[in-house]
Amino acid sequence: MEIIQSLHAAVLVSDLEVAEQFYGNVLGLSKVERVLKYPGAWYQVGNFQIHLILDPNTKSELQNLQKWGRNPHVAFSVANLDDAKTQLLAHHCAIQMSASGRAALFTQDPDGNIIELSQA
Repeated sequence: MEIIQSLHAAVLVSDLEVAEQFYGNVLGLSKVERVLKYPGAWYQVGNFQIHLILDPNTKSELQNLQKWGRNPHVAFSVANLDDAKTQLLAHHCAIQMSASGRAALFTQDPDGNIIELSQA
């Protein structure tokens, strides 16, 4: 087997409208207009997609409260980490800088799913 590309990641969310506000407005991802057979929304990131899937009973619990990067997460590269940090703080998002010392931070979506942002 030779895996040649990552296509998408599915993220469970409990409130689709709130999640769309976060992924679309806070993170600034482009929504893919599609008709889905289930409640959800798709967002494009380069050649990759994030599929938000509504599950009203979902609850994300951090296994490692001190180091968010040691929990399941999705990672994105950003052009300017300082700008990303400013944007997140302006939307009252909690952030945690990477403990490794590299130019990266972690935040959480409204359901507690961890998002990593790393300097390109």
